[in-house]
Amino acid sequence: MGKPDCPICGGLGYFRYDVPLDHPEFGRLHPCPCRADELVAQHQEELRRLSRWELLERFTFETFHPEGRGLPSDARRESLRLAYELARDFAARPQGWLLFYGGYGCGKTHLAAAIANALLQQGREVMFVTVPDLLDHLRAAYAPDSPTSYDERFERVRNVEVLILDDLGTESATPWALEKLFQLLNHRYLAQAPTVITTNRDLDVLDPRLRSRLTDVGLVQTVHILAPDYRQAGVDNNRQGLDARHLYSRLTFDTFDLRELELPQEQVENLRRALALAQAYAATPEGWLTFLGGHGCGKTHLAAAIANAWDQRGLPVLFIFVPDLLDHLRAAFNPQSPVAYDRRFMEVRNAPYLVLDDLGAESSTPWAQEKLYQLLNYRYVAQLPTVLTTSLSLDQLDPRLSARLADVRHSTVFAIEAPAYRGGAVTRRRRAASKRQVGG
Repeated sequence: MGKPDCPICGGLGYFRYDVPLDHPEFGRLHPCPCRADELVAQHQEELRRLSRWELLERFTFETFHPEGRGLPSDARRESLRLAYELARDFAARPQGWLLFYGGYGCGKTHLAAAIANALLQQGREVMFVTVPDLLDHLRAAYAPDSPTSYDERFERVRNVEVLILDDLGTESATPWALEKLFQLLNHRYLAQAPTVITTNRDLDVLDPRLRSRLTDVGLVQTVHILAPDYRQAGVDNNRQGLDARHLYSRLTFDTFDLRELELPQEQVENLRRALALAQAYAATPEGWLTFLGGHGCGKTHLAAAIANAWDQRGLPVLFIFVPDLLDHLRAAFNPQSPVAYDRRFMEVRNAPYLVLDDLGAESSTPWAQEKLYQLLNYRYVAQLPTVLTTSLSLDQLDPRLSARLADVRHSTVFAIEAPAYRGGAVTRRRRAASKRQVGG
């Protein structure tokens, strides 16, 4: 209630403007200025309740590990360090928008909460909320017993000094939800109001209207955090059964055999060109590289060598046998699966560096074809470095995939002509000795 001696409201706390009957303000109640301190306190309490600060107090810059926990990759440490530094800068000078995106548990929510806690200590007005909770909060205002009208609640959210939205893209994408999010973010976009957003979704799957705001480099600083889930104590989730690189660690460029003692010179030269191409691509990974050839010709060795070279440079690479990939995706549909299907698919689709071995060896069901097309079409459009091997010719593959592989602007296809290799060093020495005996 207002002050009893207030000349405006007479102690009621609200007043009406003295306007004609046809005026839009006629009959509307307005909070009296004498309640300003009370309303500010109520607003701050509502922000604190919605943000659930008691659960976020431990997420500070002091408790964050900007070097990660046992990260083997320089690229991953660098992305985490960059995110940390930008978060500190934003907390000191909240201007523009800051967007963190990355996988589950990579640290983006911790940094967003650390920004919120730092701003609270400065006495700034800040709201931290997950997007699904925000939408529930807005829906609740429609209830007859809600102490706050929907319009008033929505105005408070979109005009808060600093807004931090966690987990954009995890909400149920109903038309109402999309419309409210667009209204909220578009308002803050036009006002250039300080805003922090985290998401584990690719921007291309978000509502196009939101995406256009989030990709405005004039306002938004975007950081892709490459670190794996810290809850796995620094162990890359991809190595938990998905990444098969550990099975091919011995396959390097140094161990690649040009088979000079057993093959015709033309095939040796073909292998030499394949090796040089693989080495050049490993050094400068741009576009796609595909090796065609029969089983055992050396294409998997070269693909694994590229992956191992990237790994040695600290680049986040995923190497996987295509039939195994589809098995992992199918297994993720199981209710008991420790990894959700969407998460598993995103891990592969968004891998910064991906090697898919033996494309075409999978069971060619409509579901498998569709999943592979979705995966590779995204990487084609996003121009993400991708290495493929296949024992099929291009015209034997799904036409949608072969069309992308045949795009010389983005893809290099090399056919290895060598036959299957089944020998070893001993076999080569025996053949060489046999030739000397025949010749001698």
